[in-house]
Formats: sequence, structure tokens, C-alpha cells
Amino acid sequence: MSFSNQSVIITGGSKGIGLSIARVFARKTNHSLVLIARNEQELAEAKEECISEGASKVETLSLDITNEDKIGEIDFGKLNPGILINNAGSFLFKKLEDTSYEEFVSQFQVNAAGAFNLTKAVLPELKNKERGLIVNISSVGALKGLKDSGAYSMSKHALLGYTRSLRKELTGTNVAVTAINLGQTYSTSWHEVDIDPKKLIAPEDVGRLIVSLSELSMRSVVEEITMMPQGGEVAPM
Repeated sequence: MSFSNQSVIITGGSKGIGLSIARVFARKTNHSLVLIARNEQELAEAKEECISEGASKVETLSLDITNEDKIGEIDFGKLNPGILINNAGSFLFKKLEDTSYEEFVSQFQVNAAGAFNLTKAVLPELKNKERGLIVNISSVGALKGLKDSGAYSMSKHALLGYTRSLRKELTGTNVAVTAINLGQTYSTSWHEVDIDPKKLIAPEDVGRLIVSLSELSMRSVVEEITMMPQGGEVAPM
């Protein structure tokens, strides 16, 4: 099958940025979709949304990406992946001195180890295709320290380092690797923070960007890109 008909796997695909990305792919491409999240009810609702947006096929997987054993039970070959978008994440808005060890570890597991686990499982399938694309949704918090969300920043530093290393390993193969360092983007993560959502990046713009990345020729790759609100950082940040 051609690359345009291979599936797009999106973690955290049941809501927020992940669902916005899925909806853009549903409208603008022929790719089938595979949405991964933990909540089965939210996945079912997301599937219906994507079908209503024009997706030809949508599959859902209720899966904890931090659980390597559960990931190992999935036959990713049957899903025919061409694109993997590691979007699932957790944002902890808390000073480091107030962050518990459990919260610190959880940020790393969800934001970094989860992408490592899933990529390791899907990569053999991508390498067997005519082309493949891995997009890791990182953060501007991977490029600098964040005073009010240090554990989150740490985890995104780890994800970016992983992405850069993976790109080096896959240079010369048919699999492209991209990191998107997102500035403040409207999602459910901001619901507990006093911030004006209209000043944040529109989540569907992230989807439009990734669709554009997927349309590049095999001769090109965007290794790393930073996306920011037009008005700059929004307080508190």
C-alpha cells in the first residue's frame, strides 16, 4: 500500500491536541487513524468525531503507553502504520520544591518513557514500509527551564534528547524523525490554570503542521521546529 493509505497512530488521541490532530488528518488526508488513550468512552467519542470529519477508517486502542508489557501484546503490523505521532503527555503546574517524587517520576514516564516504549514497538513496522514518519510533540520547556513546572520541563528535555538521538540513528533510512517544540497550546492541560485560551496556539494548527510534514518528499525532513503563540508567551509562564 502507498504511504498515503497507511495509518496514522496518535497517542493521547481521545481529546485535546491529539484529537485536534486526528480531526485535521481526517479532513485533509486519506490516512486511516489509530487513536491511543486510556479512557475507552473518550476514545469511542473521538472515533465518532473523526468519522464525521471524513476519516475512512478509525481504530482505537485503550492502552497505557507507560506499560511496556501491554504494548508488547499489540500486533502493530495489522495496523499498517506509516506515521507515529507521540502526543500523549501530562502537564504538572507546580514548583519543584512542592513536587513529590511520585509526581516527578510520573511526568517522566508519561512524557518521555511512553514515547520511547511505543516507538520501539512501532519502529520495525515503519522501517519495513516505503517510508515512515515519527513526530514527537515536545515543548519549548525542553529548550529552557520553567520555574513553575520544572518536572514537566525535565521530562520534555528527556523527550527532546531522545528525539534528537533517534534522528541520528535513523539518518539514511526511510524513517524521518521530527520534534515539534510547542509553545502554549490550548488543551485540557490548561483547564486548571488561569489563562486566556484565545491567546494560545490553536491545537488544529499543530495538526495542519504535521500534515504538511507528512507531505514532504522522502529527500527532506524537518528535524526540529518551534511553534509559538503569535503574541509570545502568555502569563503565567
